[in-house]
Amino acid sequence: MTKTLTDTRPIRLKGRSFLAIVLSPELPFHNWLERLDDLAARSTGFFLGRPIVLDVEGLDITQADLKDLLGELGERGVRVMGIEGARGSLIGANMPPLMKGGRPAGDIEPESDPVAEPAAKGKPAEQAAKPEPAIEVHSPRVTSSIVITEPVRSGQSIIFPEGDVTILGSVASGAEIVAGGSIHVYGTLRGRALAGSIGNASARIFCRKLEAELLAIDGLYKMPDDMDPKHRGQAVTVWLEGDTIKAETLA
Repeated sequence: MTKTLTDTRPIRLKGRSFLAIVLSPELPFHNWLERLDDLAARSTGFFLGRPIVLDVEGLDITQADLKDLLGELGERGVRVMGIEGARGSLIGANMPPLMKGGRPAGDIEPESDPVAEPAAKGKPAEQAAKPEPAIEVHSPRVTSSIVITEPVRSGQSIIFPEGDVTILGSVASGAEIVAGGSIHVYGTLRGRALAGSIGNASARIFCRKLEAELLAIDGLYKMPDDMDPKHRGQAVTVWLEGDTIKAETLA
């Protein structure tokens, strides 16, 4: 028996911005892992439940090296949510996705375990063991837009909840752009574009050639089958009107 779908209300897709810790491993990895173990021993539970981004920019490694490193981190309870600075060929099946466009949010200082640190000379034990704040985050200068000068490759995600995202190249199939404001793509948009991700219904999507896998504004989305065929392959602007996504061709 065929089930008829009667509820036509759209499913809302929204973005969220979370603080992640960036780890920048160094070669040789076994030495770096020893230092990581020392950090974990001095600050018990520091990595538990924390989202981690692995920055491998500039490292001369193979996919096997990266896979082994992810395995070593997994055994230590370090959960990697994404990888920065890697060539696309390094990312294999079942690996975290490539990430790009993250902004620094200040250094994070782990709290020393009072049991592991001896009392300071000349100070009462209770004063020496007084814990300091585990995390201190300095807010970065507010930026209302970012410009990505390189094409966004398949598997990459550009997430910028603070404002507009401009891509000077193309966005490949399997790539994703998430912006708190509008999205501007000066090349072909083949991947997913989610504008107004934190509740901005006035955000727009602009692209020189529309071949998108998904378009969304303020959580409301359109899939390829829902798009007007006359807009495919054309330069278009997309906006939200009430609960309906509209599009028109650009001259």
